Amino acid sequence: MAPQVDLVLIFRSSPGRVLSKPQARENARQATQQYTRLLEALGKGRLQAVGKRGEQEGQLLVLVHCPEQTLKRLAQRERYSDFLCGLPTVNPTGARDLSQEPLSPADRLRLVHTYVTSTHADGGLGVAPGSSDWDRVESMMVLHDHSFNQEWIRTWTTLQHGSVKFDDIRKQFGDSVALYFHFLSFYTKHLVFISATGVLFYFFAPPYSTLYSSLLLLWSITFVESWRIRQQQLSVRWGTKGSFRVEKRRAQYTPLSWWRKDLRALASLPVILFFSSVLAVLLTGIFVFEAFVTQLYTGPGHKLVAFSPTILFAALVPQLLSVYRSYAVSFTNWENHGHQSTHDASLTIKTFSLSAIVAYLGIALSAFVYVPFGEEVMSTVQYYLFHGNPTAAKWLGPILSVFPANITASFNANHTAKDAKPPVNATFWEHDSVSARSKLNPKRLQDQMFAFTVTNQVVNTFLEIGLPFILRAVNSVRSGKGLSFAAPAAGAGNGNGNGGKKKRVMFEGQSAHSEAEQLADQEEREFMDRVKREVALPAYDLFTDYSEMVTQFGYVSLWSTIWPLAPVMSLINNWLELRSDAFKITVHVRRPIPTRTDTIGPWLNTLEFLTWLSALTNSALVYLFRPGKNEQCKPVGTSLSHAHHHLSSPDASQRQMLLSALLIALGASHGYIFVRAAVRHTLERVLWRGSKEEKEADGTETLVKEEYLRSLGVADVVGAEETGVEAGVVAESEAGSAAFWSHDEGLDELSRGTKEA
Repeated sequence: MAPQVDLVLIFRSSPGRVLSKPQARENARQATQQYTRLLEALGKGRLQAVGKRGEQEGQLLVLVHCPEQTLKRLAQRERYSDFLCGLPTVNPTGARDLSQEPLSPADRLRLVHTYVTSTHADGGLGVAPGSSDWDRVESMMVLHDHSFNQEWIRTWTTLQHGSVKFDDIRKQFGDSVALYFHFLSFYTKHLVFISATGVLFYFFAPPYSTLYSSLLLLWSITFVESWRIRQQQLSVRWGTKGSFRVEKRRAQYTPLSWWRKDLRALASLPVILFFSSVLAVLLTGIFVFEAFVTQLYTGPGHKLVAFSPTILFAALVPQLLSVYRSYAVSFTNWENHGHQSTHDASLTIKTFSLSAIVAYLGIALSAFVYVPFGEEVMSTVQYYLFHGNPTAAKWLGPILSVFPANITASFNANHTAKDAKPPVNATFWEHDSVSARSKLNPKRLQDQMFAFTVTNQVVNTFLEIGLPFILRAVNSVRSGKGLSFAAPAAGAGNGNGNGGKKKRVMFEGQSAHSEAEQLADQEEREFMDRVKREVALPAYDLFTDYSEMVTQFGYVSLWSTIWPLAPVMSLINNWLELRSDAFKITVHVRRPIPTRTDTIGPWLNTLEFLTWLSALTNSALVYLFRPGKNEQCKPVGTSLSHAHHHLSSPDASQRQMLLSALLIALGASHGYIFVRAAVRHTLERVLWRGSKEEKEADGTETLVKEEYLRSLGVADVVGAEETGVEAGVVAESEAGSAAFWSHDEGLDELSRGTKEA
């Protein structure tokens, strides 16, 4: 039988580089000292720990098991803490029999992990990766329950979709993962209404419909406010409401004054603004190059030049985001957050702010620059290139000098003689202004929405599910283990790809182990191979899954007025996402370490911000691009393919229209505030007031106080005789004033008054 391991600590004994002999001796001394101290700390904490060799050189795996007696004390201590901090709990003063009332797997792993990583001040062992005292502890992880994983994957089928129990996910992976799947399921169900509405308006209504835009905004507000109530109900049902009050402090936290913390938080703002500006300029440059310049270039390889914007984007944007991510992590650590939830929230805001710019800036430029100003920009670029502008010749000259003279002759001729005509079949750029303007893509907005809501989502699914298999196969071939799609550590130890099972060689005269010992050795080897495979997997990042869904919600709420089929594509994607995320968690990443939470954190505020922003974008899109009253057109074009209500006005410029659209958007933002208040008030009355969760939440604080007072013997006045309080009153009465308290004159007075009447 495989040993029960609650926690795996990855310990690095060597830095992974070549060291000189003195450095190697010093490194070995320090590693031995810290490893010994680690085992002593775990042993003193009443935990069982043993070290095993890892798959990589210089890697040790410390396997930790929590005995039942220690686990019982941890569970009892948490119940006391929850009780004192106002969290709902049952019988906080009684001892819990774990044999009769066992902990869920997630609760067990969470208690052990919290105990090991918490500071000494919070009653933990203080062994936390990233802390100065344990710099050789790279990470911690928990092992998968493969029987549950297989059952979970089997249940995510079309016929059994309704039978999936999210409570089972919570018992296995904790509150944070279960809350994400609740959110994803809740969001997917709400997409059904707006998807059906989008199909109707796409086929049976003119584009940029005011009614569809209004329904879209109302749906966005309703979804966000409904989820706010839903997560509140779940927190009450799970007993995690207010769990932030019992959250342990981070091991890296050092006490600072409040003004130092605020200054550190503000110090990251200029860095965010700087990277945001650089990213916006870079994306705008790529957009202009792709939308205008590539349309004018007609020289050799012009078909290949059309791919250059994509190449530039893939080469520059991820690198910039990677650099920014490292700065964001450094600044977040420097901010010195006391709790992991606030640390993660700060890092989420920093990271998603730039991700949103990458996601939405391109389509915003198309909607508010390419469509209204496309012809003007095309004419300006063409005039800048071909009508004797000295600056253009100055910076284009060195570039054109690398091409043959017959190719650049037309360009040089245009800058030497204005009226000179370019040689036939030797054109390098498009010279005809009318022809250049006609190259503007009238379906650019719809093409972008299709790319964002269909193509990108298919690519993301492949990156999450398919690519890890390919990478494993490549690593397996490189390591000489043959073609294998298993985890990198499969076959560890012998390189023959047989799952790591080593052959036992028996010599003549050598006494063989008993069958039981051989079986135990084989099970241990198989178990360690499994541990090494899971150690080689990357850690699960909940931020990525939330970011993907929130970004998708932004596309639907902000831009689906352009293409009303976007919600349908999102609905189909999310139906698959529920299954692909489950497959990813069980196969491609380490098991998430369970944590307690009662909210999705900063993502709710992000959804609110996107909903407010959708009020601006939808009103502006409808104002600018809604067709005229007498115009009939298919819902596939923009102002480039047909006249619109405002942009086609002969006596109004595009700048004036954009200014009017901005004013209308600001008015819509104020209207959003009133609509949100009305929707929130209505939903609270319908979904929250009078519900079982609302009654339970209101009674929790009172229950905790009453239980505490009752334990002190001062809770109930009626039952106070058990505490001797009433006995003291009686003794005082018997001391000489019993007659005073026993004779009531009220009834006599009332009787006398009745007789007199």
